[in-house]
Parts: sequence; structure tokens; C-alpha cells
Amino acid sequence: MFEQTSDDLAHNKPRDTPTSHLADPDPAQNTGRQKTVAIISKPDRPELADALPALEKWLEQHNYKVVVDQESAAYFAASDVLPRSELATRSPYLALVLGGDGTLLSAARAVANVGTLILGVNLGTLGFMTELQMADLYPALEAIERERYIVDSRSMLNCSLIRGGEVIATHTALNEVVVSKSAIARLNHFELYVDKEFVSNYKADALIIATPTGSTAYSLGAGGPILKPDVDAFVITPVSPHGLTHRPVVVCDTVEVEIQVKTGQEEAYLSLDGQVGMPVRDGDIVRCFKAEHPARLLRFQKTFFEVLATKLKWGER
Repeated sequence: MFEQTSDDLAHNKPRDTPTSHLADPDPAQNTGRQKTVAIISKPDRPELADALPALEKWLEQHNYKVVVDQESAAYFAASDVLPRSELATRSPYLALVLGGDGTLLSAARAVANVGTLILGVNLGTLGFMTELQMADLYPALEAIERERYIVDSRSMLNCSLIRGGEVIATHTALNEVVVSKSAIARLNHFELYVDKEFVSNYKADALIIATPTGSTAYSLGAGGPILKPDVDAFVITPVSPHGLTHRPVVVCDTVEVEIQVKTGQEEAYLSLDGQVGMPVRDGDIVRCFKAEHPARLLRFQKTFFEVLATKLKWGER
């Protein structure tokens, strides 16, 4: 998997998309100081009890500082442990994510804002973003040391919940932001605006704002299009709309998308990547725009369309 010709290496040198504005993920790269590697793990994976101590030892032997999240620390006696939400305070050069796509989504929200490179190792089921298998971890680490990898810069969404003119919560999402109903039999009422311009009224189970990465997740299941990860756009997808003319809309990722929620006495619910959520009241505004920092995902050979073919059975009858 990691044997490459000189032509391959020229093609696979580290790169970012031309539109990315990325901070140096670790000033130590330019000063010769130790780099920090964060380990982020999925809970309830017994095989990690043996794998993580060996991984920590390998990293320390290769002159990395190692910090692990609390989920990883449940498997072994790690020397440096932080809550996942605080890992960015160490400005890790690399985050090793051992789990599934859900673990990677959580890791991206935790460390993308400091420019950390993220390598996903698949311990889940689908593994759409975490394509690397555990058996390939150490060859991948050796390739990273030789700087033989590709960086996929994945756009993220910044989302604010506004109530009574005040911002009461702000989060980022790699896949999508969803405003959905909380009562089983109720349709939500939304007013959608793009750059302050009124688009439409919606009556629907939910409204999804998805990144290109999230276009293959919930939005796809609701009938939205697949976007290649490097497309500079977002998808707005209604879920079971009460109106045959309402269809998914693709907009440029430079716009500001605003959802005004009209629920009356009912509550709606705001969720980000299906992992972070909070109730939404009548009159609340959900405002989304492209986050300043993308998630920097590492890959080695597989292209996006190869992943579609192997993971989603793309093109099969």
C-alpha cells in the first residue's frame, strides 16, 4: 500500500487546496522541537487495550510527545491525559483517530481549529472517512515521517444559535447542521435566507445544511446530491418537505445561511454531526457559514471515487 515510485511521491507530496488559509499546525516543525501527537479512541474496543500501549511506546521512541483523550486512557495507564475538548490547547501536529467515522467527526471538531493533521484508523463499520486499517497504521506513520501523504482539506461549518438577538451557543461541524422536529407528529416551519435574501418557507421534518463531506451522510439519505470534497459549496436539503417543489439546493460556501425557526409552542432541535445538540425555540435563528479552519484529513492512495465504489457500492446494480 505504501510502496510508491518517484512519480507517485511527486504527486503525493503534502498539499492543501489553493483556497485554504491554514495556520502552521505546530511551530515545532520549524524549530526542531518535539512534535505532539494526540491519540483519540472509540470506547468499547477491547483490542485497543493491547494496541494503545504499543502505539504510545512507538511514538515516544520516535521523539513525539503523546497526549491521549479520556476515552483512550480507559484502555491503559497513559502518562498525559486531557478531555477531548481540550486537546487543541496542546496544538498537536497529528491526531491519530482509532475508531469509526463518528470518532473522526468528534476529533475534527476538537482539533481542526489549530491545523492538526488527522489520520483515521477504521475500527467501525462503514469507515467512509477512516479508510486506513489497523494493520496499516505503522507503515502509515513511517510514511508520515517521510512526508509521503496527501492532505485533504475538508470545509467545516460554523453554526450559531441566536435567541432574542444574542448568540447563546456556537459550534462547528464537519458533516452537517440539522434543525429537526422534536415532537413525533409535528412538522417544523422554517424560513430560509441566503446572504439575507429570502429563499423559501419550508414545512418539513428537518432542514439540513451539509458540507461536501456531509453530502454523503444524512443529506444523501434525504435525497441530496453527492459533492466531491473539494467543491466550494454547501447543500441545503429538506427532509420530507410538505411540498413537492422543495428540492435540495447547492450554494457557494462563501454565503451565510440562516434558518428562522417558527415552531409556535413546540420545540425543535438543533444537532451538529449527529453528536452535539440542543433544543430550539420559536423565533430562534440558526446561522451558518464556512468555518475559518478546515479539517485536514490524511490519505495515501485511495481517491474519493474509489471510496464511493468500495464503501457505498457506487455504480453497482
